[in-house]
Amino acid sequence: MPLLRTSSTELHYEVAGTGEPILLLHGLGSSTIDWQLAMDHFARTHKVIAIDFRGSGLSRDLRRPNGPFTVGQFTEDARAVLEHLGAVPAHIVGLSLGGVVAFNLAVEAPQFVRTLTIVNSAPGMIVSGGAARSIILLRRVVAWIFGPRGMAKLLAPKLFPRPEHESLRGTFIERMARNRRGPYAASQIAAISWSVRHRVGEIDAPTLVISAEHDYPFLANKQAWAREMKDAEYVEIPDTHHALPLEAPGVFHATLAAFLAKHRTPAGD
Repeated sequence: MPLLRTSSTELHYEVAGTGEPILLLHGLGSSTIDWQLAMDHFARTHKVIAIDFRGSGLSRDLRRPNGPFTVGQFTEDARAVLEHLGAVPAHIVGLSLGGVVAFNLAVEAPQFVRTLTIVNSAPGMIVSGGAARSIILLRRVVAWIFGPRGMAKLLAPKLFPRPEHESLRGTFIERMARNRRGPYAASQIAAISWSVRHRVGEIDAPTLVISAEHDYPFLANKQAWAREMKDAEYVEIPDTHHALPLEAPGVFHATLAAFLAKHRTPAGD
């Protein structure tokens, strides 16, 4: 079990394959285990790295194990692992909370980013509108009262709604239930009120924005901020939901692979 110990954290990470590095950043309540299919697929052509943010999976904050956590701290986790592995710059791929961290890395430490892939996320989590605020509040209450398992039971039917998703729903609930209540709650609120929305025009890295057709409503304006970026392309995957890489791995892998192929460093560079 690879662990990187820093002055304040123990960071779990996984590595597979060789070649240009890809860093996979997980969503809230997730961990490296949910990237296993992507790691297996892209390890044929790349050095694939997945990490657990502090408080998630097998990583922990040694000073404040129950938080509070910040997007800046999660960004430092990503930087620490990339530096440790000599994998700078990397193709950064972030899902949901991982997309938040990917954006923050791109504006705060652009030298770490070869390309940027944002999956069902946004450059700002300042939620406006009564309905969206109510959803966020409900999730915080459910997470605190019923814990990660209760949260997973609430989310599973929304993320994997079709009858053929029954196995995915069960796997999602069991994996998310492994989270510890305190660190999960701290991770849940880390991105609230965070934003680099005003800085997306600074990002030079080629960017792929992947959106599920049925993503959460409060993440619906991806095309608006993608148009403000210097070099971004937007792809919407039909009939998919927020946990797209798990729901439709084949389409996700093909979409990401096509983007990476366009931005491969020429031999000898």
